[in-house]
Amino acid sequence: MPKYIFVTGGVVSSLGKGVACAAIGNLLEARGLKVAIVKCDPYINVDPGTMNPYQHGEVYVTDDGAETDLDLGHYERFTSMRASRLNNITTGKIYYSIITKERKGDYLGATVQVIPHVTDEIKFWIKQVGKGRRLDVIIVEIGGTVGDIESLPFLEAIRQMRLEMGHHNAVNIHLTLVPFIKAAGEVKTKPTQHSVGKLREIGIQPDILLCRTEKRFSASIVKKIALFCNVEEDAVIQAIDVNDIYEIPLVFEDQGLDKIILDKLRLPAKAADLKHWKTNVVLKRRNADKEVSIAVVGKYIELQDAYKSIYEALVHGGIANDARVNILKIDSEELLSDGGYRKLSSADGILVPGGFGKRGFEGKVEAIRYARENELPFLGICLGMQAAVVEFARNVAGMKGANSTEFEPETKYPVISLLEEQKGIKELGGTMRLGAYPCKIKKGSLAHKVYKKDEIRERHRHRYEFNNKYREKLISSGLVISGIYPDKDLVEIIEIEGHPYFIAVQFHPEFKSKPDNAHPLFKGLIRATLKARK
Repeated sequence: MPKYIFVTGGVVSSLGKGVACAAIGNLLEARGLKVAIVKCDPYINVDPGTMNPYQHGEVYVTDDGAETDLDLGHYERFTSMRASRLNNITTGKIYYSIITKERKGDYLGATVQVIPHVTDEIKFWIKQVGKGRRLDVIIVEIGGTVGDIESLPFLEAIRQMRLEMGHHNAVNIHLTLVPFIKAAGEVKTKPTQHSVGKLREIGIQPDILLCRTEKRFSASIVKKIALFCNVEEDAVIQAIDVNDIYEIPLVFEDQGLDKIILDKLRLPAKAADLKHWKTNVVLKRRNADKEVSIAVVGKYIELQDAYKSIYEALVHGGIANDARVNILKIDSEELLSDGGYRKLSSADGILVPGGFGKRGFEGKVEAIRYARENELPFLGICLGMQAAVVEFARNVAGMKGANSTEFEPETKYPVISLLEEQKGIKELGGTMRLGAYPCKIKKGSLAHKVYKKDEIRERHRHRYEFNNKYREKLISSGLVISGIYPDKDLVEIIEIEGHPYFIAVQFHPEFKSKPDNAHPLFKGLIRATLKARK
């Protein structure tokens, strides 16, 4: 039976529970343990697939086609874990399952209640992650903040789980805030005391506290927190702000967090070996001797988390090339203003990411035209690939007014159109082309040179696709089709010959990039950008 680590958060949101869980997973894997991580989200949506990026941030997609919370991206980047739909549980999923059972009569006429039925369902789904697998530890992140009414069923479920399994089979870790008040010149422990008090009211006593803090605090503060929160002094871990999130496992390891966890779980393991992570991730990034600027032209630029995996993959591409990547965020809706062009002209390369809806699309098309005509290295992803097809059709192939039927249903040249299997679908949730699909790569192409493979598998999330009706016309005008989904002959990769680096893909390569193993497309983009600068 696997051991469990339950991670909760208090005081305020956005303290970094997801990164903390990923860093703990990283540490335990460095000790040779097999780890999985689960995110429990208290919102009633079944998944984030229909949620506005401004509210939720990025929707992370798994190989098996699940639309999940962006924290699963952190889990995969920091560990060897391959996430699936089982790794993200929402209140919506729980209630959907319970109501379906109730309608079928599975509860045999019982009154369905939060306790035990909802909590039992939560426990069932948490345990599914370890079913049929040999895992040593399952880390369970409870979304939201202690005190939120939405989180209560999840907190009650993990309270019951620890009681059922025994105290040496589960550990409670609470991430909290110890703010520094500049006017007073001191840190304050009261928010942490109140947060832990709230947790204890519902029957959960933290074993370990991760105290998010701007700067290291004194031993007397550690002693005070330990005393008032009823934890051991060595279990008060200072989660100090760092410039690079990939340093966090080293910060935790330096304070012995992994040892404390293993001691409390009575779990034997070898000494942690973080040499690879330190050398090939942290130090390579810190000591980068080159620098490039990449313009990310998107429609959700205002929100940092909307393109989280894109930004991280660009960083990974930089690490692989010993380069520091400066990301220039450009709102595609405002690109046509003087300021937008000025920002674009200072970039060494351009990336156009995915998105939905007409707003800002023309700005993306214009950014791609700029990259093509000025021979700036370019990578287009999902809608970015569709925009590249539209731009080429309009400005190279002579199809004036070419567009996607998503934005212009009556366009004379619908070079991008709705997938056949999408026609007739009315429900929006979970109905797109989702998950990993194979793609055959054309030998001799840029894609083949970058991937060094004849076939790949990448993750998708879209409804619209390259229209094969215009395939020959575009090819005869100079567009290279270098990647095909063989089962349905769908175009997955396009490129332009003779350009330093012009490639666009229908899938989302950013989801498979890691800091110590950059995705080939991002690695190639940064390499081409460095070469173009010379």
